[in-house]
Order: sequence, then structure tokens, then C-alpha cells
Amino acid sequence: MVTVDQAVIARLKAHGQNFEILVDCGNALALKEGKGVGMRDILAAMQVFSDAKKGLAASETAMKQIFGTSDVDEVAKEIIQKGDIQLTQEYRERLREEKRKQVIAIIHRNGVDPKTHLPHPPQRIENAFIEAKFHVDEFKPVQEQVQEALKRLRPILPIKFEVKEIAIKIPPEYAPKCYSTVKSFGTILREEWQSNGYWVAVVELPGGMESDLYDRLNRICHGNVESKVLKIK
Repeated sequence: MVTVDQAVIARLKAHGQNFEILVDCGNALALKEGKGVGMRDILAAMQVFSDAKKGLAASETAMKQIFGTSDVDEVAKEIIQKGDIQLTQEYRERLREEKRKQVIAIIHRNGVDPKTHLPHPPQRIENAFIEAKFHVDEFKPVQEQVQEALKRLRPILPIKFEVKEIAIKIPPEYAPKCYSTVKSFGTILREEWQSNGYWVAVVELPGGMESDLYDRLNRICHGNVESKVLKIK
């Protein structure tokens, strides 16, 4: 349980009434995102307030009228899921940095240079972020920000999202180990175990992951792997 001094306020206004609870910032956000977190790990005080800073308790009658219950756990869940959570500056910065890395990773994994069909290195994408003065919003969904980033980056860094179908042929001594690796990179569309033990498959994956797939397979097979791009979408 977080201490009162370390807690932040989660607040919900409903029917002209103000309801506040003291919560652990990270755990409250995890619950809001649908993760299974117990209320004992979230609440700093087992009480619902009308004004947490003044220590004024919320009316039980008002809670029953608005939430259908005065149970602290149930009311607190509603406040977290439907209300606003006050974020610490440290948490905002950490969340922003995590989302920035996720946006860059998605662009690196899916995007390629339209001329070469090769992925842009993460550092090149990061440099383009700086040049385009693109700032990640800690509150917006990552996928939404990927699209915003692409609009800002394309005048600086040509990027096209591609999906590739790649045929691979793996020798029998390496095939079992390679199977899980290939599956982790994309979707296996077709596969065949040949009479000589070779594994032949067609895998669909984001264009930017082609080089990473080859690197992984070559390390496992010591370069003894055949591959061919069949289709670029």
C-alpha cells in the first residue's frame, strides 16, 4: 500500500458532487487500463473524500445515490475508471519516454525506405523526431501517435509501411529451432516438411523486420538458410 504522502488524487465529478481518493499513481493507471490490480495496492486510505486535501469525507448517502453503493472499493474503482488521475511529473516523463520508444519501435519494425525497401535504423528515426520537433503525448494511444509521427516525419525521412511475404528453406538439423523464431516474427502462411527433412515455409511479416529475421536465422543455421521475398504489399 502506498503512503498518503506518496499518493496522488483520483477525482470524479458526478451529479454536482465531487468524489476523490488517494491512490498509487502507477497502480491506479494500470487498473484504468484494464489490468488486474487489487485495491489494497492502489488506495493509500480506505476512504472516499469530497475534498482529499482538506480531509473531508464524501457523503455515504450521495455515494449510494450515485454509485449504488457506499463500499469504498467499489466506489474507488468507478472513480479510477471514469474519473481523472493526477500524475506526478516523474510518472509523466516516464510514461512519455516509454511511449516514445514504442512509437519509434513500431515505425522501425513496419516502415522502410520506399527506394531501398530497407528499414530505417531506430537512431535515424529518433533523429528525425528531433528535427521534426515531434513530441510524444503521454496520454494519447500509441497507434494514434504513430500516424501523427509519420505525417511529420515523411518530409524529412521517406517512410512507407510494408508487409512482405518471404519464402524460407531450413535444413533439418536447424528446422525445429527455427520454427519458433519464424513464428515470433510474423504469420506462417504455408509450410511443408519435405521428405529430406527440410522445412519450407512462407511467412508474412512487417517489412522492417526482414533484416532482423535473416540475422536471427543465419545465427541459428550458421548461414545455411535459403530465403526469397515473394511479395511486397
